[in-house]
Formats: sequence, structure tokens, C-alpha cells
Amino acid sequence: MAILAVNPTRMALMDLKRRSKSAQRGHKLLKDKQDGLMQAFLSTVRRAQELRKKVEEELGEAFHMFLLASAWIPENTMTNALSSPEARVKLDTETKSVMSVRIPIFQLQREGKVKTYGASHTNALLDKAVDRFEQVFDVLVQLAEIEKQAENMAIELEATRRRVNALEYNVIPNLKDTVKYITMKLDEAERAAIISTMRVKASIS
Repeated sequence: MAILAVNPTRMALMDLKRRSKSAQRGHKLLKDKQDGLMQAFLSTVRRAQELRKKVEEELGEAFHMFLLASAWIPENTMTNALSSPEARVKLDTETKSVMSVRIPIFQLQREGKVKTYGASHTNALLDKAVDRFEQVFDVLVQLAEIEKQAENMAIELEATRRRVNALEYNVIPNLKDTVKYITMKLDEAERAAIISTMRVKASIS
């Protein structure tokens, strides 16, 4: 705790009381924001964990299908089949504000076909593998969106926590201690003035 460097006057006391009330209101608002952010952050992290588990499972299935297809299709045939896809992917991004946090929103736009190979030299396992990779790509984009949201929330949460702690353990206590100090000084000055007045009256009488 520390006494702020201000003159112990009634004007300073009024200003410090006003600042103390404002700091306490700000602390409450920031604490409410911190609690809300924490709830949103934990919910986002849980969602990210669910999506990551889904990505791992679907990627595992896709690779399994691809390996099975590769066992039946010659390597040069597989290379030729997958070497000229016509699909084009565009990722549109925008942001929205959640409790003063800018979080990203990803929107995937597709054009063309992924499967451009003929069916005569391939098999259904390859078709299923390609379809599964295409599906898991959508989930990967969702996962990237959610994890970026969680990252931005974590940054804002840490900044809010620091502001809350600064107010709670530094600013507000210092203001209160300074108010007490100035109040004590003014009371002492008032008592000294009363004693001085009484002495003057006593000497006159």
C-alpha cells in the first residue's frame, strides 16, 4: 500500500473519494467481464477439444481407406488419378465482437470437383477416402476458427485479469489509504485550530 503524492486538502479529499468510487465501479464491471469471458473461454475450449477429437478420428479413417485403396491401385495410376483436381477453395473471413474480443468467423467457399479421375482404373475405396478427406477439411477449418477464438479470448482474459488485479490490489487500496491519511491530517489540523482558538480566547479573558 502507498500514500499518493497529493496535498492534504479538502478539495483533494473530495477528488480522491470520487476516484475511489469510480475505481470500485470499474473493478466490478471488469470482474463481471472477467467472469463472463472465463465462461465463454471454457465453452470454446471444450468445443475445440471435441472438434480436435473428431478431426483425429476422421483423418484416421480417411488415411485407413486411402491405404486400402493404395493396396489395390498401382502407384503410377494413383498419382495420375490425384494429380489434376479441379477443385478450388476460398476462405472468407470476418470478425465479430464478444465482450470486446474480436473473434474470427471463417466461411469456406468451394468451386469445381475434387474427383476428376475416371472410375475404370480406380476403386470405390479411393472414392470414399477422397470424400472423407474433403469432409474432414471442413472440420479442420472449423477447428482453426474455434482455436483462434480461444486464443483471442485467452489474450483478452489475461489483460482483464491484470486490470482487475491492479485495481483490487493497488489502485483501490492506495486511494483508500490516501483518503484515510488526508482525513486524519484534516482532523488534526481542525483540532489544532480549535485548540489555538481556545488558547486565544483564554488569553483574552
